[in-house]
Amino acid sequence: MYREEEDCWKLSQVFGERCPGEELQDVDIVTAIEFDKSGDYLAVGDRGGRIIIFETKNGKDTPNPQFFRNELEQMDYTSTKHPEYQYKTEFQSHEPEFDYLKSLEIEEKVNRIRWCSTPNESMFILSTNDKTIKLWKVKDRKVKKVKEMNPSPYVSSENTLLAERSFMSGQETPSFSNGNQLEWTEKVAKNMSPSQEVQTKIANNGDAVHARCRKVYGHAHDFNINSISNNSDGETFISADDLRINLWNLEISDQCFNIVDMKPSNMDDLTEVITSAEFHPVHCNLLAYSSSRGFVRLIDMRQSALCDHSIRILQDAESNVSKTFFTEIIASISDIKFASNGWHLLSRDYMNLKLWDMRMNSTPVTTFKIHEHLRPKLCDLYNNDSIFDKFGCCVSGNGLDFATGSYSNLLRIFSHGVGNAEGITIEASKIRNSCCSEVSKVFFKQSDSWVLQTRAGKFKVRLQ
Repeated sequence: MYREEEDCWKLSQVFGERCPGEELQDVDIVTAIEFDKSGDYLAVGDRGGRIIIFETKNGKDTPNPQFFRNELEQMDYTSTKHPEYQYKTEFQSHEPEFDYLKSLEIEEKVNRIRWCSTPNESMFILSTNDKTIKLWKVKDRKVKKVKEMNPSPYVSSENTLLAERSFMSGQETPSFSNGNQLEWTEKVAKNMSPSQEVQTKIANNGDAVHARCRKVYGHAHDFNINSISNNSDGETFISADDLRINLWNLEISDQCFNIVDMKPSNMDDLTEVITSAEFHPVHCNLLAYSSSRGFVRLIDMRQSALCDHSIRILQDAESNVSKTFFTEIIASISDIKFASNGWHLLSRDYMNLKLWDMRMNSTPVTTFKIHEHLRPKLCDLYNNDSIFDKFGCCVSGNGLDFATGSYSNLLRIFSHGVGNAEGITIEASKIRNSCCSEVSKVFFKQSDSWVLQTRAGKFKVRLQ
């Protein structure tokens, strides 16, 4: 969806639309989605363990880095036509597994997708299910296609005749395992020269996309993986589960370092779990992780090998003024995102979206209320377990716009310092309905203000 005026949004694209009467298959439900850094490519994961990649129809929007500054300035204009995405390729990322030691079935659902930096034209993607992380390389390749052509005029009839006689003077049975001799003999019997056959096989080339698994990072988490995040150094990444955060090198798949361990010696003393983890976008030594108690901890990996002490803890002191039975439940943070400048961090709990300044740890800069009308109904939400639903959040490339999901297919968009505190509310469906489905994941394109939202097996692209 794209915006023509101040608060007027138009639907741009819908992927995964079902035909009338077609039932939704569980394997087709979208579970992970991610733009690459340029916004030219979009990766989507589903419950069936597949990853589908889309690309912009008119080629890459990102200018070639080899352009000079004056050329870039001349190209700097606002396009009246919004870009559209088209299908590029898909591949099977994960398969169902079974842990025989724990008698545990591991489903193929893709939980997280992250794009890796690359020095060439290949694309590298990190994907994970509950236990195993994989690094995929996706590359465009040239594929030979068969096309009939005329015989080469540069081969004389005498040479052709000698070649035919020399070739047919061998054994009648094929002398090669692939039967090349038999195939050529049959062609010669049909008055076709060997030189013409060679031209037929290499006449034309086509393009195809090939995906190959480069690395498999497994057997490092006892609990389900909830987050993966790339480091700004382009060499390492982290993976987090409920109690531990591990540091990996992209080139080493059989070894990782445990940098955060919240598992107590006695599990009865467990008071909080890790809900999300994210690397700092600028400083490769810093990362933040959120907890079920509503804390966001910032750690520095230079301090010690095991980062059990935080250099800063972000906690909203005002949220604990009036405590109720549901206070700790709704305070649990489900997702965090750094702004591109690294100074601001966005966190999402059940009721609010909060913007933090890393230099202020006592209170958030702004608190956006998502569905305050549900506060009187917390008891009912607790009884049907809806109070434990998790929602994602995202920050635009300029760090000024924020988006998150809510119930009834609603998408909430806010701007820092612009507009009112209510923001913009958009229904994420072409046909209005009263069902209580949720928009659980929203993503901004990095280079400008695209908003992407997912729900119930389909996803939409919206442009601001």
